[in-house]
Amino acid sequence: MAERDTSRDIDEAASSWTARLDRGPLTPEEDQAFQGWLKGDPRSRGALLRAQSLFMMSESAQALGAHYDPADFREPTASRPRGLSRRAALWAGGAGAAASLAALAVGVPAAGAVTSTRRGEIRLVPLKDGSTVLLNTDSRIRVRYGQNERFVALIRGEAYFSVARDERPFVVEVDGRRLRTRQAGFRVRKLAADPVDLLVQQGRVDVAIPRLTAPTTNLALEGNTRLVMADLVPRPQPITPSVVTRELAWREGKLAFEGESLKEAAEAFARYSDTRIEIPDQALAREPVAGLFAANDPVGFSRAIARVFDARLDQKGDLVVLSRGPASN
Repeated sequence: MAERDTSRDIDEAASSWTARLDRGPLTPEEDQAFQGWLKGDPRSRGALLRAQSLFMMSESAQALGAHYDPADFREPTASRPRGLSRRAALWAGGAGAAASLAALAVGVPAAGAVTSTRRGEIRLVPLKDGSTVLLNTDSRIRVRYGQNERFVALIRGEAYFSVARDERPFVVEVDGRRLRTRQAGFRVRKLAADPVDLLVQQGRVDVAIPRLTAPTTNLALEGNTRLVMADLVPRPQPITPSVVTRELAWREGKLAFEGESLKEAAEAFARYSDTRIEIPDQALAREPVAGLFAANDPVGFSRAIARVFDARLDQKGDLVVLSRGPASN
């Protein structure tokens, strides 16, 4: 009985295949070997997506230079000195570059002013007290500072608030709910008919929860906590720092997936681009995806998906179709 490959073996093979695919088309023999590897272990597809998303972060395999070694992409071990590994440096460097390109700072808004972003735009809004609001794609806020209160209404979309300490409370109003803090870093999202989604990264945020038959209840959320206000009695959920990082990847112009379906990924990309991803094959639409991708590059994401899931990509203007069926005439 053949010995099963370890996760490290699969990750190394995925990195090697990713580097080879970036250099150009495979020969028939190489393609046969690649397909055999891809179908040989259920972990291979996820490993390849992770490796390809890392290459996308660094723009191309060529950016790694002639001395690229898949071993450099292993997770750091306990014996390795503290500091940035080559993999971490690539992620951090790519993220920093994305942030500098995607975020556009604007002046301090006047009292009662409305600030918004277009689809695909991320905008940094500095406030009078040193706080900032980072607006995600297609979002809108209204700012009103007074003597007794710092007030921001999230009209639609998603925003990350970095609140500086001040004697006045900082209040965010969204969908009729009021969130209050003195100093914190937190994300608030309200998309269409979806419930309000609050994620506290650091500090403390108090949430007023109205009740039909009882006085308003106040919930206190600390760092690494999420609250989705879908139920009459919403309950805070503790989350890990890695989940926080994934949820906030949009601040650096990225989309992070960890097991979401391709359909859900396509819907996420639709928030950032006029290019739409359509997946008529329901089995393909349900396939899970993992990795970090540029939010404004749905075509690049689709190419990676087509390669990993042995699908066909057809692009017609702003429409990208991923399918496994017979080719169209």
